[in-house]
Amino acid sequence: MAYKTKTYSNFYLWKRFLPYFSKYKGLVFLDLFCAGLTTLNELALPMILRFLTSQASTDLETLTMDIIIGLSLAYGFLKVVDVIAYYYMNNVGHVTGARIESDMRRDIFGHLQQMSTSFYNQNKVGKLMARITNDLFDVTEFAHHCPEEFFIGGIKLIISFAILIRLNVPLTLILFTIIPIMIIATSKKNHKVRSMMSKQRSHIGELNSSIEDSLLGMNVVKSFTNESYEIDKFEDDNMEFLDIKKGTYKNLSSFHAISRSFDALMYICILFFGGLFLLNGSLLPSDLVAFVLYANVLTATIRRIVEFSEQFHKGMSGIEKFVEIMDTGIEIFDDEDAINLNDVEGNVSLENVSFRYYEDEDLVLDNLSLDIKKGEKLAIVGPSGSGKTTIINLIPRFYDVSSGAIKVDGIDIRKIKLESLRGNIGIVQQDVYLFNDTVLENIRYGKPDATEEEVYQAARLAGADEFIEALPLKYNTYVGERGVRLSGGQKQRVSIARVFLKNPPILILDEATSALDNKSERLVQKSLEELSKGRTTITIAHRLSTIINADKIIVLTDQGIIEEGTHEDLLKKKGMYYNLYTQGLKSFDEIKIVS
Repeated sequence: MAYKTKTYSNFYLWKRFLPYFSKYKGLVFLDLFCAGLTTLNELALPMILRFLTSQASTDLETLTMDIIIGLSLAYGFLKVVDVIAYYYMNNVGHVTGARIESDMRRDIFGHLQQMSTSFYNQNKVGKLMARITNDLFDVTEFAHHCPEEFFIGGIKLIISFAILIRLNVPLTLILFTIIPIMIIATSKKNHKVRSMMSKQRSHIGELNSSIEDSLLGMNVVKSFTNESYEIDKFEDDNMEFLDIKKGTYKNLSSFHAISRSFDALMYICILFFGGLFLLNGSLLPSDLVAFVLYANVLTATIRRIVEFSEQFHKGMSGIEKFVEIMDTGIEIFDDEDAINLNDVEGNVSLENVSFRYYEDEDLVLDNLSLDIKKGEKLAIVGPSGSGKTTIINLIPRFYDVSSGAIKVDGIDIRKIKLESLRGNIGIVQQDVYLFNDTVLENIRYGKPDATEEEVYQAARLAGADEFIEALPLKYNTYVGERGVRLSGGQKQRVSIARVFLKNPPILILDEATSALDNKSERLVQKSLEELSKGRTTITIAHRLSTIINADKIIVLTDQGIIEEGTHEDLLKKKGMYYNLYTQGLKSFDEIKIVS
């Protein structure tokens, strides 16, 4: 199931985000304490200048050098406190934000690890990567500045109001009436900016996916000489992203223009009404100076919050994308009473299994039953679309059956802990995925705590040690992204060594040799035969030469299992399997072409 792109309220996003703050509440409180100290000199300076102005305009003789020095030293002390507090505020605040971002990234990555295969079938990797990286980058600044800016802004507003109301009530009320009107006027733009930010982040995920597809498929691009096609396709996406950013900046610019208009309105009110109050004697010149300075403090505060609004919207958008993923339910999970498998024999049974990938699609498997005994080697053949790969995806619970049950040693796999179930199943696939690490670490992936000697032994059993020893750095050779520095046969033998190291009682071979040349196939097939000894083995194969010695072969079509038996039994029946074998076709799908 794809994650839901829906609109969340700010309240809901805050509710989901606040638990990450609680873990670092000590650091947050220290950050806010330092933030409060940085406001002292800003709030004190207007009153100091008001005092000096009042003394100079009313009784200049009372303004002594001692007073001037005292006030200068007092303000100097406040400035020292401000510098120290500002240093710690930036340091502690940014570190706290980085820790919160790290925790969120850990949680979303952990959540993605639990998502089912169907989730990844419907969501692009590039977009998911953007959720883990780009969408959380701005959370650091958001987590740092958001509490600080609102806390500092609140202090300045409250203290400024308390001071100014004592100087002149009407002028104070006029100024503070403008502020809520400003908030209301900008709120609509806030919503538009956030909507555009969200759209921008969504499209960057699409852009990442497009770039990833093109770069990873570069050999295909070059083989079809489609470089210009890829450039044109990228340019379309790139220009669409530019249009989205232009819309974002247009709304953001409108937001700033509205804010600056209200700044101007505030100063005009001070000049006009302050002048009137000076005329009627209800406002002293020194008080007007204080009003102008505090208005500067207020406008600077509001402007700072406005300037932070872009970061605020980016942060909220990042949190929203985070929540979208975290709110996507995990489809495959352990039941509360799930158990561990112990002393696994390897009996596998499918009992009246039906399965469809999506609700509105036809059944891929319909009431299928199959019994695989301990140590038995079962091969499944059949045309594409018959459900072969579906069966081997259902056994380790990459998907859950729509109806019926799959059992291991008589236990429904839905009652077995996923880690235990999958830990007892080894899978060798046609498309081998190797990590961009050394040969040794790629093999060790089958058992992360394995010793080097265990890795070497697994490589020998898989017939991989000979080519590994010929590599430049042997086991410490890096295989490159997706194993590009190794041949197909070499990659396959590394994957087999990985399963040898895991040593599972149940083995699944998913067309493990179909993409190899004849020489590589012989080498890999020999390794697979060694790997299969003593294990319950389920093989999906197109090349019949690889399954002739299977204990049981089933022929699967969209009608279900139509033939079953050993190689000799099926040849005697002279059915579909017989036709395939005697005609010497390379692929089971070719039966339809011949017949």
